[in-house]
Amino acid sequence: MRDKHLEFIQNIINRMANNSFILKGWSVTLATGIIWFSWSSSVTNLIYLALLPVLIFWGLDAYYLRQERLFRKLYEHSIKNRKRSEYLSLNTEICENKVNSWFRTLFSSTLLVLHGAIILVIIVIGYMGGI
Repeated sequence: MRDKHLEFIQNIINRMANNSFILKGWSVTLATGIIWFSWSSSVTNLIYLALLPVLIFWGLDAYYLRQERLFRKLYEHSIKNRKRSEYLSLNTEICENKVNSWFRTLFSSTLLVLHGAIILVIIVIGYMGGI
């Protein structure tokens, strides 16, 4: 039973990491598609519309990264407290103060590099008047 609980937590961590990976792919794909559409339709200001999905996916990516970190802390807590009754809980509230807030996670280096680079490319292409 106790090993199954750790397996549940590990599965949640894997699912959060997978969701984050998929969001990054969608962010790049949609930004590229909107840039291409803007270029092919000769409406250069339309390129700034690509910022919207990038910002939305950046926020969602931060949420999933924070959840992943919370469950990693819960996993560590569960291993340290194997004999206590809260051991079998999937509630991450006991780890809230050990993980950065969503806003701080939003500006973590792992997210800032990718999403910041996409935003920078969109702004540069828009400033230059298209491709």
